[in-house]
Amino acid sequence: MNNELIKAIEATGRDASQVEEQLAYFKKGFPYLTVDRAASIGDGILRLDESQIEVMVKVYEDTKTDLQVVKFIPASGAASRMFKQLFEFMESDENNEPSDFIQKFIDGLDNFAFRGHLDAELGKNGSSLQDEIKSGNYKVIIMGLLVGLNYGELPKGLLHFHAYDGFVRTPVQEHFAEGVAYAKGSGNKVRLHFTVSPEHQQLFEDHVEQTKKDLGNFDFDVKFSQQKKSTDTIAVTPNNEPFYEDDGNPLFRPAGHGALIENLNEIEGDVVFIKNIDNVVPDYLKSDTIQFKKVIAGILLNAQEKVFDALHELDENQADLQRLTELARDLYIDLGDFEGLSYDDKVISLKALLNRPIRVCGIVENTGEPGGGPFWVIENDGNLSLQIAETAQLDPNDESTVDKLRRSTHFNPTDLVCGIRNYKGEKFDLLQYRDPDTGFISEKSKSGRQLKALELPGLWNGAMADWITLFCEVPLITFNPVKTINDLLRPEHQPA
Repeated sequence: MNNELIKAIEATGRDASQVEEQLAYFKKGFPYLTVDRAASIGDGILRLDESQIEVMVKVYEDTKTDLQVVKFIPASGAASRMFKQLFEFMESDENNEPSDFIQKFIDGLDNFAFRGHLDAELGKNGSSLQDEIKSGNYKVIIMGLLVGLNYGELPKGLLHFHAYDGFVRTPVQEHFAEGVAYAKGSGNKVRLHFTVSPEHQQLFEDHVEQTKKDLGNFDFDVKFSQQKKSTDTIAVTPNNEPFYEDDGNPLFRPAGHGALIENLNEIEGDVVFIKNIDNVVPDYLKSDTIQFKKVIAGILLNAQEKVFDALHELDENQADLQRLTELARDLYIDLGDFEGLSYDDKVISLKALLNRPIRVCGIVENTGEPGGGPFWVIENDGNLSLQIAETAQLDPNDESTVDKLRRSTHFNPTDLVCGIRNYKGEKFDLLQYRDPDTGFISEKSKSGRQLKALELPGLWNGAMADWITLFCEVPLITFNPVKTINDLLRPEHQPA
Protein backbone atom coordinates (compact mmCIF):
# COMPACT_ATOMS: atom_id res chain seq x y z
CA MET A 1 0.00 0.00 0.00
CA ASN A 2 1.24 3.51 -0.74
CA ASN A 3 1.56 6.16 1.94
CA GLU A 4 -1.50 8.10 0.75
CA LEU A 5 -3.71 5.03 1.11
CA ILE A 6 -2.27 4.25 4.55
CA LYS A 7 -2.98 7.82 5.68
CA ALA A 8 -6.54 7.64 4.31
CA ILE A 9 -7.14 4.34 6.14
CA GLU A 10 -5.71 5.59 9.43
CA ALA A 11 -7.82 8.76 9.12
CA THR A 12 -10.90 6.52 9.42
CA GLY A 13 -9.53 4.98 12.64
CA ARG A 14 -8.86 1.62 11.01
CA ASP A 15 -5.78 -0.57 11.27
CA ALA A 16 -3.82 -0.38 8.00
CA SER A 17 -2.39 -3.88 8.52
CA GLN A 18 -5.91 -5.36 8.66
CA VAL A 19 -6.82 -3.58 5.44
CA GLU A 20 -3.66 -4.93 3.85
CA GLU A 21 -4.81 -8.45 4.79
CA GLN A 22 -8.19 -7.74 3.19
CA LEU A 23 -6.54 -6.58 -0.04
CA ALA A 24 -4.49 -9.79 -0.06
CA TYR A 25 -7.68 -11.88 0.18
CA PHE A 26 -9.07 -10.15 -2.92
CA LYS A 27 -5.98 -11.17 -4.86
CA LYS A 28 -5.57 -14.73 -3.61
CA GLY A 29 -9.22 -15.50 -2.87
CA PHE A 30 -10.54 -17.72 -0.10
CA PRO A 31 -9.85 -21.46 -0.13
CA TYR A 32 -12.84 -23.74 -0.63
CA LEU A 33 -13.79 -26.03 2.24
CA THR A 34 -12.67 -29.61 1.87
CA VAL A 35 -15.81 -31.64 2.48
CA ASP A 36 -15.59 -35.26 3.57
CA ARG A 37 -19.35 -35.88 3.46
CA ALA A 38 -22.68 -34.30 4.26
CA ALA A 39 -23.86 -34.82 7.84
CA SER A 40 -26.92 -37.03 8.10
CA ILE A 41 -29.19 -38.61 10.69
CA GLY A 42 -26.99 -40.80 12.89
CA ASP A 43 -23.85 -39.33 11.34
CA GLY A 44 -23.63 -35.87 12.86
CA ILE A 45 -27.34 -35.03 13.08
CA LEU A 46 -29.50 -36.00 16.06
CA ARG A 47 -33.10 -37.08 15.54
CA LEU A 48 -34.92 -37.32 18.87
CA ASP A 49 -37.92 -39.51 19.59
CA GLU A 50 -40.87 -38.29 21.66
CA SER A 51 -39.43 -39.42 24.99
CA GLN A 52 -36.07 -37.76 24.26
CA ILE A 53 -37.85 -34.56 23.25
CA GLU A 54 -39.71 -34.54 26.58
CA VAL A 55 -36.46 -35.07 28.49
CA MET A 56 -34.64 -32.21 26.74
CA VAL A 57 -37.59 -29.83 27.21
CA LYS A 58 -37.60 -30.69 30.94
CA VAL A 59 -33.81 -30.13 31.20
CA TYR A 60 -34.29 -26.60 29.87
CA GLU A 61 -37.48 -25.83 31.80
CA ASP A 62 -35.90 -26.96 35.08
CA THR A 63 -32.80 -24.83 34.54
CA LYS A 64 -33.76 -21.66 32.67
CA THR A 65 -34.93 -19.67 35.71
CA ASP A 66 -31.34 -19.76 36.98
CA LEU A 67 -29.90 -18.63 33.66
CA GLN A 68 -29.57 -15.36 31.82
CA VAL A 69 -31.41 -16.32 28.62
CA VAL A 70 -31.09 -13.97 25.63
CA LYS A 71 -32.76 -13.91 22.19
CA PHE A 72 -30.22 -12.45 19.72
CA ILE A 73 -31.96 -11.23 16.55
CA PRO A 74 -30.02 -9.87 13.56
CA ALA A 75 -32.36 -7.13 12.28
CA SER A 76 -30.19 -4.54 10.53
CA GLY A 77 -30.66 -3.40 6.98
CA ALA A 78 -33.63 -2.16 4.96
CA ALA A 79 -36.17 -4.55 3.48
CA SER A 80 -35.54 -3.25 -0.04
CA ARG A 81 -34.55 -6.72 -1.34
CA MET A 82 -38.03 -7.93 -0.40
CA PHE A 83 -39.44 -5.51 -2.95
CA LYS A 84 -36.92 -5.92 -5.77
CA GLN A 85 -39.57 -6.98 -8.31
CA LEU A 86 -41.94 -4.19 -7.22
CA PHE A 87 -39.21 -1.57 -7.67
CA GLU A 88 -38.38 -2.95 -11.12
CA PHE A 89 -42.02 -2.81 -12.20
CA MET A 90 -42.51 0.70 -10.82
CA GLU A 91 -39.50 1.92 -12.81
CA SER A 92 -40.44 0.09 -16.03
CA ASP A 93 -42.07 1.51 -19.15
CA GLU A 94 -45.75 2.41 -18.90
CA ASN A 95 -46.75 -0.20 -21.47
CA ASN A 96 -45.02 -3.12 -19.73
CA GLU A 97 -47.32 -6.01 -18.91
CA PRO A 98 -47.15 -7.08 -15.28
CA SER A 99 -45.11 -10.23 -14.65
CA ASP A 100 -46.58 -13.28 -12.93
CA PHE A 101 -44.94 -12.06 -9.72
CA ILE A 102 -46.60 -8.63 -9.94
CA GLN A 103 -49.96 -10.16 -10.82
CA LYS A 104 -49.73 -12.50 -7.85
CA PHE A 105 -48.97 -9.51 -5.62
CA ILE A 106 -51.98 -7.57 -6.94
CA ASP A 107 -54.33 -10.58 -6.74
CA GLY A 108 -53.22 -11.22 -3.18
CA LEU A 109 -53.55 -7.66 -1.85
CA ASP A 110 -56.53 -8.48 0.36
CA ASN A 111 -54.43 -11.10 2.12
CA PHE A 112 -51.54 -8.88 3.21
CA ALA A 113 -51.48 -7.62 6.81
CA PHE A 114 -50.72 -4.10 5.56
CA ARG A 115 -53.83 -3.98 3.36
CA GLY A 116 -55.77 -1.60 5.62
CA HIS A 117 -52.85 0.80 5.98
CA LEU A 118 -52.26 0.80 2.23
CA ASP A 119 -55.95 1.52 1.59
CA ALA A 120 -55.78 4.44 4.05
CA GLU A 121 -52.63 5.76 2.33
CA LEU A 122 -54.33 5.75 -1.08
CA GLY A 123 -57.36 7.37 0.53
CA LYS A 124 -55.30 10.49 1.22
CA ASN A 125 -55.62 11.23 -2.50
CA GLY A 126 -59.34 10.44 -2.60
CA SER A 127 -58.86 6.93 -3.98
CA SER A 128 -59.01 3.40 -2.59
CA LEU A 129 -57.23 0.13 -3.11
CA GLN A 130 -60.19 -1.38 -4.94
CA ASP A 131 -60.51 1.66 -7.21
CA GLU A 132 -56.87 1.41 -8.27
CA ILE A 133 -57.08 -2.36 -8.80
CA LYS A 134 -60.17 -2.00 -11.01
CA SER A 135 -58.48 0.76 -12.98
CA GLY A 136 -55.33 -1.30 -13.42
CA ASN A 137 -53.23 1.40 -11.76
CA TYR A 138 -50.77 -1.07 -10.33
CA LYS A 139 -47.94 1.45 -10.18
CA VAL A 140 -50.05 3.78 -8.05
CA ILE A 141 -50.61 0.92 -5.59
CA ILE A 142 -46.94 -0.02 -5.51
CA MET A 143 -45.94 3.62 -5.10
CA GLY A 144 -48.34 3.87 -2.16
CA LEU A 145 -46.67 0.89 -0.49
CA LEU A 146 -43.00 1.59 -1.19
CA VAL A 147 -43.06 5.39 -0.95
CA GLY A 148 -46.29 6.35 0.82
CA LEU A 149 -45.90 3.79 3.60
CA ASN A 150 -42.12 3.88 3.15
CA TYR A 151 -41.87 0.08 2.99
CA GLY A 152 -39.04 0.42 0.48
CA GLU A 153 -36.84 2.06 3.11
CA LEU A 154 -38.03 0.56 6.40
CA PRO A 155 -36.22 -2.36 8.05
CA LYS A 156 -37.90 -5.72 7.63
CA GLY A 157 -38.54 -6.01 11.36
CA LEU A 158 -40.99 -3.06 11.31
CA LEU A 159 -43.21 -4.18 8.42
CA HIS A 160 -46.69 -5.55 9.00
CA PHE A 161 -46.28 -9.32 8.50
CA HIS A 162 -49.27 -11.02 10.13
CA ALA A 163 -52.94 -10.15 10.53
CA TYR A 164 -54.89 -11.16 13.64
CA ASP A 165 -58.48 -10.49 14.63
CA GLY A 166 -58.46 -6.73 15.05
CA PHE A 167 -54.71 -6.08 14.95
CA VAL A 168 -51.52 -6.77 13.02
CA ARG A 169 -48.00 -7.72 14.07
CA THR A 170 -44.51 -6.96 12.86
CA PRO A 171 -41.62 -9.47 13.03
CA VAL A 172 -40.35 -7.58 16.09
CA GLN A 173 -43.66 -8.19 17.85
CA GLU A 174 -43.64 -11.86 16.85
CA HIS A 175 -40.18 -12.24 18.39
CA PHE A 176 -41.54 -10.69 21.59
CA ALA A 177 -44.38 -13.23 21.58
CA GLU A 178 -41.86 -16.05 21.05
CA GLY A 179 -39.63 -14.71 23.81
CA VAL A 180 -42.47 -14.81 26.31
CA ALA A 181 -43.06 -18.46 25.44
CA TYR A 182 -39.54 -19.88 25.78
CA ALA A 183 -36.94 -17.24 26.70
CA LYS A 184 -38.02 -16.16 30.17
CA GLY A 185 -34.88 -16.58 32.25
CA SER A 186 -33.47 -15.44 35.58
CA GLY A 187 -35.38 -12.71 37.37
CA ASN A 188 -38.41 -13.71 35.29
CA LYS A 189 -37.07 -11.41 32.57
CA VAL A 190 -37.47 -11.82 28.81
CA ARG A 191 -34.21 -10.55 27.32
CA LEU A 192 -34.06 -9.61 23.64
CA HIS A 193 -31.15 -8.13 21.71
CA PHE A 194 -31.68 -6.64 18.24
CA THR A 195 -28.81 -5.68 15.95
CA VAL A 196 -30.01 -2.65 13.97
CA SER A 197 -28.76 -0.02 11.54
CA PRO A 198 -27.95 3.42 13.01
CA GLU A 199 -30.59 5.12 10.86
CA HIS A 200 -33.28 2.75 12.10
CA GLN A 201 -32.50 2.46 15.81
CA GLN A 202 -34.89 5.20 16.94
CA LEU A 203 -37.71 3.61 14.94
CA PHE A 204 -36.98 0.28 16.63
CA GLU A 205 -36.83 1.86 20.08
CA ASP A 206 -40.20 3.59 19.61
CA HIS A 207 -41.77 0.39 18.26
CA VAL A 208 -40.36 -1.68 21.13
CA GLU A 209 -41.74 0.71 23.74
CA GLN A 210 -45.20 0.44 22.22
CA THR A 211 -44.88 -3.34 22.00
CA LYS A 212 -43.99 -3.56 25.70
CA LYS A 213 -47.16 -1.62 26.57
CA ASP A 214 -49.30 -3.79 24.30
CA LEU A 215 -48.03 -7.04 25.82
CA GLY A 216 -48.46 -5.78 29.35
CA ASN A 217 -47.63 -8.14 32.20
CA PHE A 218 -44.10 -9.19 31.26
CA ASP A 219 -40.71 -7.88 32.29
CA PHE A 220 -38.76 -7.22 29.10
CA ASP A 221 -35.09 -6.28 28.96
CA VAL A 222 -34.45 -5.11 25.39
CA LYS A 223 -31.08 -3.97 24.08
CA PHE A 224 -29.83 -2.81 20.71
CA SER A 225 -26.44 -2.80 19.07
CA GLN A 226 -25.15 -1.72 15.70
CA GLN A 227 -22.73 -3.48 13.42
CA LYS A 228 -19.39 -1.91 14.26
CA LYS A 229 -17.97 0.44 11.62
CA SER A 230 -14.56 -0.95 12.51
CA THR A 231 -15.62 -4.27 10.94
CA ASP A 232 -16.33 -2.67 7.54
CA THR A 233 -14.02 -3.99 4.82
CA ILE A 234 -12.37 -2.16 1.94
CA ALA A 235 -13.91 -2.46 -1.54
CA VAL A 236 -11.82 -2.93 -4.67
CA THR A 237 -12.16 -2.48 -8.41
CA PRO A 238 -12.52 -5.53 -10.69
CA ASN A 239 -8.70 -5.35 -10.96
CA ASN A 240 -8.31 -5.66 -7.17
CA GLU A 241 -7.16 -2.07 -6.68
CA PRO A 242 -8.75 0.00 -3.87
CA PHE A 243 -12.08 1.49 -4.95
CA TYR A 244 -12.06 5.26 -4.44
CA GLU A 245 -15.23 7.30 -4.04
CA ASP A 246 -15.81 10.60 -5.85
CA ASP A 247 -14.34 12.49 -2.89
CA GLY A 248 -11.08 10.59 -3.23
CA ASN A 249 -11.50 8.42 -0.13
CA PRO A 250 -11.31 4.60 -0.23
CA LEU A 251 -14.71 2.91 0.05
CA PHE A 252 -15.45 0.70 3.06
CA ARG A 253 -18.57 -1.47 3.15
CA PRO A 254 -20.40 -3.45 5.86
CA ALA A 255 -18.81 -6.91 6.01
CA GLY A 256 -21.96 -9.05 6.20
CA HIS A 257 -23.55 -10.81 9.15
CA GLY A 258 -20.23 -12.36 10.12
CA ALA A 259 -19.29 -9.00 11.63
CA LEU A 260 -22.02 -9.58 14.23
CA ILE A 261 -19.77 -12.01 16.10
CA GLU A 262 -18.36 -8.86 17.74
CA ASN A 263 -21.88 -7.88 18.89
CA LEU A 264 -22.50 -11.41 20.17
CA ASN A 265 -19.17 -11.31 21.96
CA GLU A 266 -20.36 -8.40 24.10
CA ILE A 267 -23.60 -10.01 25.26
CA GLU A 268 -23.98 -10.98 28.90
CA GLY A 269 -25.82 -14.27 28.78
CA ASP A 270 -25.67 -17.94 29.71
CA VAL A 271 -27.90 -19.24 26.91
CA VAL A 272 -28.23 -17.23 23.70
CA PHE A 273 -30.80 -18.11 21.03
CA ILE A 274 -30.08 -16.79 17.52
CA LYS A 275 -32.78 -16.47 14.89
CA ASN A 276 -33.22 -14.16 11.91
CA ILE A 277 -35.75 -11.34 12.10
CA ASP A 278 -37.93 -12.60 9.22
CA ASN A 279 -38.32 -16.22 10.36
CA VAL A 280 -41.57 -15.85 12.31
CA VAL A 281 -45.11 -17.25 12.13
CA PRO A 282 -48.48 -16.31 13.64
CA ASP A 283 -49.34 -17.59 17.11
CA TYR A 284 -51.37 -20.60 15.95
CA LEU A 285 -48.23 -22.06 14.30
CA LYS A 286 -45.74 -21.27 17.07
CA SER A 287 -46.07 -24.48 19.12
CA ASP A 288 -43.42 -26.48 17.22
CA THR A 289 -41.04 -23.51 17.24
CA ILE A 290 -41.45 -23.08 21.00
CA GLN A 291 -41.06 -26.79 21.73
CA PHE A 292 -37.92 -27.24 19.64
CA LYS A 293 -36.29 -24.06 20.93
CA LYS A 294 -36.55 -25.69 24.34
CA VAL A 295 -35.28 -28.98 22.90
CA ILE A 296 -32.08 -27.53 21.41
CA ALA A 297 -31.52 -25.52 24.61
CA GLY A 298 -31.92 -28.73 26.63
CA ILE A 299 -29.36 -30.46 24.41
CA LEU A 300 -26.98 -27.54 24.97
CA LEU A 301 -27.36 -27.58 28.75
CA ASN A 302 -27.02 -31.36 28.87
CA ALA A 303 -23.80 -31.20 26.84
CA GLN A 304 -22.47 -28.29 28.89
CA GLU A 305 -23.00 -30.13 32.16
CA LYS A 306 -20.99 -33.11 30.93
CA VAL A 307 -18.23 -30.92 29.48
CA PHE A 308 -17.98 -28.76 32.59
CA ASP A 309 -17.78 -31.82 34.87
CA ALA A 310 -15.07 -33.28 32.66
CA LEU A 311 -13.00 -30.10 32.73
CA HIS A 312 -13.24 -29.87 36.51
CA GLU A 313 -12.06 -33.48 36.72
CA LEU A 314 -9.13 -32.69 34.45
CA ASP A 315 -8.21 -29.71 36.63
CA GLU A 316 -8.24 -31.91 39.72
CA ASN A 317 -6.31 -34.77 38.08
CA GLN A 318 -9.20 -37.13 38.78
CA ALA A 319 -10.24 -37.79 35.20
CA ASP A 320 -11.02 -41.16 33.69
CA LEU A 321 -9.47 -40.42 30.28
CA GLN A 322 -11.18 -43.36 28.60
CA ARG A 323 -14.60 -42.05 29.65
CA LEU A 324 -13.71 -38.50 28.59
CA THR A 325 -12.56 -39.64 25.15
CA GLU A 326 -15.95 -41.31 24.75
CA LEU A 327 -17.61 -38.03 25.78
CA ALA A 328 -15.59 -36.15 23.17
CA ARG A 329 -16.66 -38.61 20.49
CA ASP A 330 -20.29 -38.32 21.61
CA LEU A 331 -19.91 -34.59 20.95
CA TYR A 332 -18.58 -35.36 17.44
CA ILE A 333 -15.09 -34.13 18.35
CA ASP A 334 -12.34 -35.72 16.25
CA LEU A 335 -9.47 -36.60 18.61
CA GLY A 336 -6.95 -37.23 15.83
CA ASP A 337 -3.92 -39.31 16.84
CA PHE A 338 -4.98 -39.26 20.48
CA GLU A 339 -3.85 -42.77 21.44
CA GLY A 340 -0.27 -42.00 20.48
CA LEU A 341 -0.01 -39.18 23.05
CA SER A 342 1.47 -39.35 26.53
CA TYR A 343 -0.86 -39.08 29.53
CA ASP A 344 0.01 -35.41 30.11
CA ASP A 345 -0.46 -34.54 26.44
CA LYS A 346 -3.82 -36.34 26.45
CA VAL A 347 -4.95 -34.14 29.34
CA ILE A 348 -3.77 -31.00 27.55
CA SER A 349 -5.48 -32.09 24.33
CA LEU A 350 -8.79 -32.92 26.03
CA LYS A 351 -8.81 -29.59 27.87
CA ALA A 352 -8.28 -27.68 24.62
CA LEU A 353 -10.91 -29.66 22.73
CA LEU A 354 -13.58 -29.49 25.44
CA ASN A 355 -13.06 -25.92 26.71
CA ARG A 356 -14.73 -24.16 23.78
CA PRO A 357 -18.04 -22.39 23.11
CA ILE A 358 -20.84 -24.81 22.30
CA ARG A 359 -23.67 -24.35 19.82
CA VAL A 360 -26.65 -26.53 18.98
CA CYS A 361 -28.07 -25.88 15.53
CA GLY A 362 -31.59 -26.77 14.49
CA ILE A 363 -31.46 -28.37 11.02
CA VAL A 364 -34.43 -28.97 8.69
CA GLU A 365 -34.89 -31.39 5.84
CA ASN A 366 -33.57 -30.04 2.55
CA THR A 367 -36.41 -28.83 0.33
CA GLY A 368 -34.26 -27.14 -2.29
CA GLU A 369 -33.86 -23.76 -0.57
CA PRO A 370 -30.61 -21.98 -1.51
CA GLY A 371 -28.06 -21.71 1.28
CA GLY A 372 -25.93 -23.69 3.68
CA GLY A 373 -26.14 -27.10 5.22
CA PRO A 374 -24.40 -29.40 7.73
CA PHE A 375 -21.21 -31.10 6.57
CA TRP A 376 -18.22 -33.00 7.87
CA VAL A 377 -15.29 -30.80 6.89
CA ILE A 378 -11.63 -31.83 6.74
CA GLU A 379 -9.57 -29.26 8.64
CA ASN A 380 -5.96 -28.27 7.86
CA ASP A 381 -4.68 -30.72 10.48
CA GLY A 382 -6.58 -33.58 8.82
CA ASN A 383 -9.19 -33.86 11.58
CA LEU A 384 -12.92 -33.71 10.86
CA SER A 385 -15.32 -31.15 12.28
CA LEU A 386 -19.02 -30.44 11.90
CA GLN A 387 -19.61 -27.17 10.08
CA ILE A 388 -22.42 -25.27 8.39
CA ALA A 389 -21.11 -24.78 4.87
CA GLU A 390 -22.57 -22.25 2.45
CA THR A 391 -22.77 -23.16 -1.23
CA ALA A 392 -20.26 -20.38 -1.99
CA GLN A 393 -17.70 -22.15 0.23
CA LEU A 394 -17.83 -25.33 -1.88
CA ASP A 395 -15.88 -25.75 -5.10
CA PRO A 396 -18.43 -25.89 -7.97
CA ASN A 397 -15.81 -27.40 -10.29
CA ASP A 398 -15.04 -30.36 -8.04
CA GLU A 399 -17.34 -33.22 -9.07
CA SER A 400 -16.94 -35.05 -5.77
CA THR A 401 -17.90 -31.94 -3.75
CA VAL A 402 -20.85 -31.17 -6.02
CA ASP A 403 -22.07 -34.76 -5.62
CA LYS A 404 -21.84 -34.50 -1.81
CA LEU A 405 -23.80 -31.25 -1.93
CA ARG A 406 -26.42 -32.88 -4.16
CA ARG A 407 -26.76 -35.80 -1.76
CA SER A 408 -27.10 -33.64 1.35
CA THR A 409 -30.35 -34.27 3.18
CA HIS A 410 -30.56 -31.24 5.49
CA PHE A 411 -30.47 -27.46 5.37
CA ASN A 412 -29.42 -24.70 7.79
CA PRO A 413 -32.40 -22.49 8.76
CA THR A 414 -30.28 -20.27 11.05
CA ASP A 415 -31.88 -21.56 14.23
CA LEU A 416 -29.30 -22.03 16.95
CA VAL A 417 -28.62 -21.75 20.66
CA CYS A 418 -25.21 -20.89 22.05
CA GLY A 419 -23.31 -21.47 25.28
CA ILE A 420 -20.76 -18.66 25.52
CA ARG A 421 -19.40 -19.19 29.05
CA ASN A 422 -16.74 -21.67 30.11
CA TYR A 423 -16.76 -24.15 32.98
CA LYS A 424 -15.55 -21.45 35.40
CA GLY A 425 -18.44 -19.15 34.49
CA GLU A 426 -16.21 -16.82 32.46
CA LYS A 427 -17.16 -15.49 29.06
CA PHE A 428 -15.30 -16.93 26.12
CA ASP A 429 -13.61 -14.47 23.79
CA LEU A 430 -15.57 -15.57 20.73
CA LEU A 431 -13.19 -13.77 18.39
CA GLN A 432 -10.60 -16.45 19.16
CA TYR A 433 -12.78 -19.18 17.60
CA ARG A 434 -13.13 -17.81 14.06
CA ASP A 435 -11.63 -19.15 10.86
CA PRO A 436 -10.48 -16.06 8.92
CA ASP A 437 -10.08 -18.11 5.72
CA THR A 438 -13.82 -18.64 5.32
CA GLY A 439 -14.91 -15.23 4.06
CA PHE A 440 -16.70 -14.38 0.82
CA ILE A 441 -16.01 -12.10 -2.14
CA SER A 442 -19.02 -10.76 -4.02
CA GLU A 443 -19.61 -8.42 -6.94
CA LYS A 444 -21.45 -5.16 -6.28
CA SER A 445 -21.73 -1.69 -7.77
CA LYS A 446 -21.55 1.89 -6.53
CA SER A 447 -22.67 4.94 -8.54
CA GLY A 448 -22.82 2.79 -11.64
CA ARG A 449 -19.26 1.47 -11.19
CA GLN A 450 -18.49 -2.21 -10.65
CA LEU A 451 -16.66 -3.24 -7.49
CA LYS A 452 -15.78 -6.30 -5.44
CA ALA A 453 -16.78 -6.54 -1.78
CA LEU A 454 -15.39 -8.73 0.98
CA GLU A 455 -17.60 -10.30 3.63
CA LEU A 456 -16.20 -11.60 6.88
CA PRO A 457 -16.65 -15.28 7.78
CA GLY A 458 -20.40 -15.78 8.26
CA LEU A 459 -21.82 -15.63 11.77
CA TRP A 460 -22.86 -19.29 11.81
CA ASN A 461 -20.14 -20.41 9.36
CA GLY A 462 -16.54 -19.27 9.73
CA ALA A 463 -17.20 -17.01 12.72
CA MET A 464 -18.13 -20.12 14.75
CA ALA A 465 -15.82 -22.57 12.96
CA ASP A 466 -13.94 -23.65 16.09
CA TRP A 467 -16.97 -24.13 18.36
CA ILE A 468 -18.20 -27.50 19.56
CA THR A 469 -21.11 -28.05 17.18
CA LEU A 470 -24.16 -30.28 17.56
CA PHE A 471 -26.88 -30.62 14.92
CA CYS A 472 -30.47 -31.58 15.75
CA GLU A 473 -33.27 -32.13 13.26
CA VAL A 474 -36.23 -29.78 13.83
CA PRO A 475 -39.60 -29.65 12.04
CA LEU A 476 -39.76 -27.86 8.70
CA ILE A 477 -42.59 -25.64 10.01
CA THR A 478 -40.01 -23.86 12.19
CA PHE A 479 -38.42 -22.40 9.02
CA ASN A 480 -40.54 -19.71 7.35
CA PRO A 481 -38.32 -16.88 6.07
CA VAL A 482 -39.71 -13.95 4.09
CA LYS A 483 -37.34 -13.15 1.24
CA THR A 484 -39.84 -11.55 -1.16
CA ILE A 485 -43.09 -9.74 -0.50
CA ASN A 486 -45.10 -12.60 -2.01
CA ASP A 487 -43.71 -15.01 0.61
CA LEU A 488 -46.22 -13.37 2.97
CA LEU A 489 -48.98 -14.98 0.88
CA ARG A 490 -47.80 -18.45 1.87
CA PRO A 491 -50.25 -20.28 4.17
CA GLU A 492 -47.69 -20.14 7.03
CA HIS A 493 -48.01 -16.34 7.12
CA GLN A 494 -51.78 -16.19 6.78
CA PRO A 495 -54.37 -16.22 9.60
CA ALA A 496 -55.62 -19.60 10.82
